[in-house]
Amino acid sequence: MQIHHISADHLTVEQAYNIVIEGMHIALSDAARQRILHCREYLDKKIAASEVPIYGVTTGFGSLCKVSIDEDKLSQLQINLMMSHACGTGERVRKDIVRLMILLKVQSLSYGFSGCQLDTVERLIDFFNNDVCPIVYQQGSVGASGDLVPLAHLCLPLVGLGEVEYQGEILSGAELNKKMGWKPIRLASKEGLALLNGTQNMSAHAVWSMAKANRLSRWADTIGTLSLEAFDGRKEPFTDAVHQVRPHRGQIETAARIRTLLEGSELIAQPKVNVQDPYSFRCMPQVHGAVKDSMRYVESVIDTEINSATDNPTVCPDDDLIISAGNFHGEPIALPMDFLCLALNELGSISERRTYKLVGGTRDLPSFLAAHPGLNSGFMIPQYTAAAIASQNKMLCMPSSADTIPTSQGQEDHVSMGANAATKLVKVVENTERILAIELFNAAQALDFRRPLKSSPAIEKLYADFRKVVPFVENDEVMYPHIAHAVEFLQQHEA
Repeated sequence: MQIHHISADHLTVEQAYNIVIEGMHIALSDAARQRILHCREYLDKKIAASEVPIYGVTTGFGSLCKVSIDEDKLSQLQINLMMSHACGTGERVRKDIVRLMILLKVQSLSYGFSGCQLDTVERLIDFFNNDVCPIVYQQGSVGASGDLVPLAHLCLPLVGLGEVEYQGEILSGAELNKKMGWKPIRLASKEGLALLNGTQNMSAHAVWSMAKANRLSRWADTIGTLSLEAFDGRKEPFTDAVHQVRPHRGQIETAARIRTLLEGSELIAQPKVNVQDPYSFRCMPQVHGAVKDSMRYVESVIDTEINSATDNPTVCPDDDLIISAGNFHGEPIALPMDFLCLALNELGSISERRTYKLVGGTRDLPSFLAAHPGLNSGFMIPQYTAAAIASQNKMLCMPSSADTIPTSQGQEDHVSMGANAATKLVKVVENTERILAIELFNAAQALDFRRPLKSSPAIEKLYADFRKVVPFVENDEVMYPHIAHAVEFLQQHEA
């Protein structure tokens, strides 16, 4: 079993995603263990010596920050915090994202600025390595005092409460402890805040979405090139000289990729009757490229976030400081997640337009790509489906970060709504994948009508691989299984 050691080393978005998807185990490095122990020891000494209240450590939370708590009740304060904050509702967060939440929470706590006990962090690692998945719900976080609600659900099983999924069963936290032979963690002062404050719910959704978005961006170029060939499009718009005079990085990269994908094609080399192609074909470098550039920015922000300590208060042992501030606020990633929604929407929007052109009965392609039109409707309705999904994506592009509703009696008077940005981003990712899969379904059908001419070796390989799971449609048949198989194809193959 491959083990990823959590240390001060930089964790990339792709690394975080792969640790979860590849089923790796995680462990603390010796340096991380020492940082956690050092911070906790400092905090215990500080509490013992301090004569003034320390927010969240010896006081209540939020607008209750002026209420001091007796020392013998500090542990109960932390459990009360977790129980009272577990107010999630709606659909469950998908398992891969919950596991990312655990990984990112351990990463954040490992820096030694949170005051957690080592036992607490180690138990989270036990959850991860034993494939224990706490039940977390999508709705409840406003993304500003951290992801309080989802992280409460994530961490309740540490103390024998809440619910988990384990080996296909739903177990209570108490049942899990009995099954695993674990004792409930006895939380120390400040630990409830260390666990519940933070942006790991938003960040986990962002990591999952970003990793998927990178794949979809590559697929958009490849599928778009297949559609270009099936539509009998022109190669001139991808000439490097065109893009050097407007040298956006993504635009140049996209044009270069499409030129590479077209190398050796008989179809692209044949004389063209049409002087110009529609924008959805001709402007792939400009549109796909703008998406790439946007994604680069978004990934850089997420990268910073997952390598940060985001709970409150921040405990800095070496500087002898315990400071209540605002690192839990989700605004730094809420805005980029909304931006990524918009970018992915564009990939889906332009893809649906290419599908529309392929079924239009022009350029010697049969109407609706039907081998025998009239009696057969052919590919009339897959485009309807793509249009419906594209429309839903446009509605989901309303930025969550544009909203704020005060909470906690006005103490938390500006919130990011980043958790809403996160959950709808996942939907936009899934929708965009489906739209691209429908384009691939249509483009492969259209390419068959160009025979005996061949596309490039790269495109012909894609076509051949796709035909192993989705056939040419000769006469009308039930189509939804083909669309489902096309989606699975994108998930299981590399562009």
